[in-house]
Amino acid sequence: MLSQQLISFKTIATKEIRRYIRIWTQTLLPPVINQTLYFLIFGSFIGSQIGDLDGFTYMEFIVPGLVMMSVINSSFQNVVGSFYIAKFQRSIEELLVSPSSNLTIIAGYITGGVTRGLLVGLLVFLVSLFFTSISIFNPLIIILFAILTSCLFSMLALINAIFAKNFDHTSIVTTFVLTPLTYLGGVFYSIDRLPETWQIISKFNPIVYMIDGIRYGFLGINTYPVLNSFLIISLLLVASTTFAYYYISNSYGLRS
Repeated sequence: MLSQQLISFKTIATKEIRRYIRIWTQTLLPPVINQTLYFLIFGSFIGSQIGDLDGFTYMEFIVPGLVMMSVINSSFQNVVGSFYIAKFQRSIEELLVSPSSNLTIIAGYITGGVTRGLLVGLLVFLVSLFFTSISIFNPLIIILFAILTSCLFSMLALINAIFAKNFDHTSIVTTFVLTPLTYLGGVFYSIDRLPETWQIISKFNPIVYMIDGIRYGFLGINTYPVLNSFLIISLLLVASTTFAYYYISNSYGLRS
């Protein structure tokens, strides 16, 4: 039984990885170009007028946030698009009636999102080296926060795809929730330099803790305790996984 589930997982995950690799000009190249423009506009042009932040150049300061932004967006877009297409084409029904367990199905799709998110994040980091020489304070923290965040947003994308009734619904969360929270998550500024009211408001934005955690891994600076950020992301991941498993187990919105 275990070997059967491993085969199912490998099949789903391989299909997802091959899908975005095959169309790399649509899945891998655009986010790298977008982040390169951020490096040019915010890092080089605007950053030269801002000066240092917390002992680092502005370019160095925004690199961790831009890496995390690319991880979040790529992970989310990969799963929400792929899973909704499977639902739209009703191929997901074949998976539901197959011997594959619900956890295997979830794990296969999440693996596709996580690998794409991490790959794009790595590419963005490599591009950043053309603009600045950034130190790495703790690589294990970087990897931990990147994987946890990628898993979380892949899971949220799966939930979005489950509830989506048409293709437009797959972009609603990205446009009206994900993008605003990301830009207000401290990518381009330090949270502790905000007015007190906005510092309090920022505490309710989960992306703040993700960016703060990975920035600690890169630069060794943080606004909130790393353990607190880790626990918040972990709790959100457990909650979203439970939520996704429940609705897939009940085939909510997945069967015609």
